Amino acid sequence: MKKILVMPLLQMPSGHHQVAEALINKIENLNEEVLVKKIDLISYTNKTLEKVVTKTYLEWISRAPNIYQWLYKTYIYSKSGSTSLINIYNHLFMKRMEQLINVEQPHLIICTHSFPSMLLARLKIKKGLKVPVINAYTDFFINDMWGKQEIDLHFVPNKQIKLQLINEGVNERNIYITGIPIDEEFKMNTHFRKQVERKKILITGGNSGLGDMKRLLKRVRNNLQFDYFVLCGNNQALFQQIQSWKLPHIKPISYVSSRKEMSYLYDQVDAVITKPGGVTISEAIQKKIPIFIHASLPGQEKVNLAFLKEKGLVFELAGDKSIEQQLQEVLMNENILKNYYQNVNAYHLEIDVSKLKLQAILAAAINHPYKPMRRSKRDQLYVSTSY
Repeated sequence: MKKILVMPLLQMPSGHHQVAEALINKIENLNEEVLVKKIDLISYTNKTLEKVVTKTYLEWISRAPNIYQWLYKTYIYSKSGSTSLINIYNHLFMKRMEQLINVEQPHLIICTHSFPSMLLARLKIKKGLKVPVINAYTDFFINDMWGKQEIDLHFVPNKQIKLQLINEGVNERNIYITGIPIDEEFKMNTHFRKQVERKKILITGGNSGLGDMKRLLKRVRNNLQFDYFVLCGNNQALFQQIQSWKLPHIKPISYVSSRKEMSYLYDQVDAVITKPGGVTISEAIQKKIPIFIHASLPGQEKVNLAFLKEKGLVFELAGDKSIEQQLQEVLMNENILKNYYQNVNAYHLEIDVSKLKLQAILAAAINHPYKPMRRSKRDQLYVSTSY
């Protein structure tokens, strides 16, 4: 039986985990005998450390977003191979990654975050690591922490990224434009939206309590022309707050775990208001729903937003105008909607990997003629004491 490791980062719900789950579902639907394990290297190293890192990250982007944005641009989004930050990462986690591989003996590794990809690329250079590695990108751009030339396959979101990787020395044959991988449920129409006078708007992004959701909801409380469905996720405080308003045009929705149910929800609405996270945007683009951006977190969401605006795939809500007015200007204008759908279709045309082709690529990677190394006695001892 072949073993596959899928590697996001941290344990909090994120696009890295959603893409990981989408790829795991595709692999498990293959006619292959495989064991798939999703592993976060930081939790694997130290569970307490993972909790500290997650808490620090959430507090940082909410309390000091400008500082986080500067750090992201300086150490992650830009060339950063020689920075002290990267050297610290290498010292702390390189040996742990090597140990993980020796313990698990995988036949294939899929990275949905740049951090494990960077470590694996360096292991390929310094230690001659032979395990095939796939990068599955979760945003509409790639930061400089990702491993590139050393990585065996790249699942990229768009043609622009493919050209960037080619310019950086990656073999074109190893790059596939897949879009950001999402669950197959979102590629099916569960219900056709009816053309009715009263539009339905889905508001997402409330799960983590980030993204200025409270301010957004205050702005739509008195907007009586539309019906709003607010996806609260695990944010019970937000759910209860909206319920306490007892407003017929604003309905809170708790955590939706089923991809099928989420797909059905998308098909009931006429637009979505959200943040520019790669997975949520990809799901809405797949459903061909007009997308309105109300806020963006520092770091990758800021870069995503710049790409999406350039391609005409989203509408950014202005803070000094009524949200209701801005929704009307788009949803009631046939010319604006026609142009938007043309942009969405152009984006889809760039994706050159069908479902069947992606399955064939994954099957070929799984069956790559690579034989894992035998475990050392030290690693065998580690396996018996760590599970």
